[in-house]
Amino acid sequence: MTLEFRTQEVSQDMLARTRKVIAVHINYPSRAAQRGRTPEQPSYFLKPSSSLALGTADAPGTVERPAGCELLGYEGEIALVIGKSARRVGLEDAWSHVEWVTASNDLGVYDLRYADKGSNVRSKGGDGFTPVGPALIPADAVDPTQLRIRTWHNGNLVQDDTTEDLLFPFAQLVADLSQLLTLEEGDIILTGTPAGASVAKPGDVVEIEVTGGDFSSGRLATKVTEGTTPFADFGARPKSDDTQREEAYGSREAAGLPAPENASVLTPELKAKLESVATATLSSQLRKRGLNNVSIDGLQATRPDRKVVGLARTLRYVPNREDLFTTHGGGFNAQKRAIDSVNEGEILVMEARGEKGTGTVGDILALRAQVRGAAAIITDGGVRDYSAVADLEMPTYFANPHPAVLGRRHIPWDTDITIACGGATVQPGDIIVADSDGILVIPPAIAEELVDDCIQQEKEETFIFQMVQEGNSVDGLYPMNKEWQARYAEWVTAEWQSRQGAQGD
Repeated sequence: MTLEFRTQEVSQDMLARTRKVIAVHINYPSRAAQRGRTPEQPSYFLKPSSSLALGTADAPGTVERPAGCELLGYEGEIALVIGKSARRVGLEDAWSHVEWVTASNDLGVYDLRYADKGSNVRSKGGDGFTPVGPALIPADAVDPTQLRIRTWHNGNLVQDDTTEDLLFPFAQLVADLSQLLTLEEGDIILTGTPAGASVAKPGDVVEIEVTGGDFSSGRLATKVTEGTTPFADFGARPKSDDTQREEAYGSREAAGLPAPENASVLTPELKAKLESVATATLSSQLRKRGLNNVSIDGLQATRPDRKVVGLARTLRYVPNREDLFTTHGGGFNAQKRAIDSVNEGEILVMEARGEKGTGTVGDILALRAQVRGAAAIITDGGVRDYSAVADLEMPTYFANPHPAVLGRRHIPWDTDITIACGGATVQPGDIIVADSDGILVIPPAIAEELVDDCIQQEKEETFIFQMVQEGNSVDGLYPMNKEWQARYAEWVTAEWQSRQGAQGD
């Protein structure tokens, strides 16, 4: 049977017969990481069938950006077309109810999100806001976990992802929806968009293609036009702000927005200061402030020569219980969600209860954290694939190597909560500083004052070290009495004058 025979084109008649269009909010790990939230269960919204439209690379469809709107967002998605009625079907049978796979564009105006209260009727329900096609790929001829979705914006590739690691596999979506409502022949399920979705302006062309094996949907092309009819004053009218711009473009940077003030207490300047002082000095200054229980103890490092400073992200494991591991241990579990959402410069801290009888991270997930820019991984449990993890540039702090997988002792349970690791309490957003002396947890509120005092302390200790080298007794010098404090002040002045002279030269 030829591919041409098995592939059909989406037609206006087919779209006219479609009764329901159901869309999933978040389903790709890359999108979840971009949004900063990973759902535990799929959630959905409806789009009217009147939003359906066609478009090919040779004959692009058109979509109107409504008058007064700024943020027409596009989202390349894989669409599933139901071939036979599905009601209360199981996971093992769900895929057989899908007849076709094709490309779709889940368009919407962020300017009207405020008026929807989560329904997306106004923001995503406009005429032409759901282009699909152009070709239909037979569902029984492809592996639903091996499909590829790509999106081009004015010829530039902006989305490129696969269905291998979806939060909710396609069969789960069909089975889940069928528990409450009947999926009818011709119904369309939009299965979520990966990272890279953004904003299209009048004159722009967005193209989307789905491929699987030797099959392709062809390029679904849509050209944006500018609407001229203003919204009436008896309903919600467009309005946008920087929050919606950030959501629409995917990030503040992509939207051309400045970083928010005080976005992170760990500014580049503070980070540089913390990197300049030893954890031993930080520990003594923390103790002066009454903080004695802020060290993560008993761990070894793959890169003991490295100094690491970053903000904590947290992951908690609970003791394995077989029935709970079935529901929480597989799929895109809390461990994978934590790894796949860690951001540049962050440190993933794991609570494993000091249990050394299994691994809590291995080479693949450690590599994924490194690729995402994580500064380090810290776990008070074991590490699998030790040699490979140790070869990574990113440091990992751990209790011991162990070959066993999670399910022997642990269930990955939840993320971004207060945890205990190595005898210390760690909260998301705490500052972690680690070097060859140990690992410290610093409350962000005191970090700036703390490190300034550390810099002063180390300057004093440099003077004391020099005086001891010259043969002076530590009596009265360490700590300094009034006489030595006066000599220290003279030494500081001399050092400053020496630096000024060097700069003048």
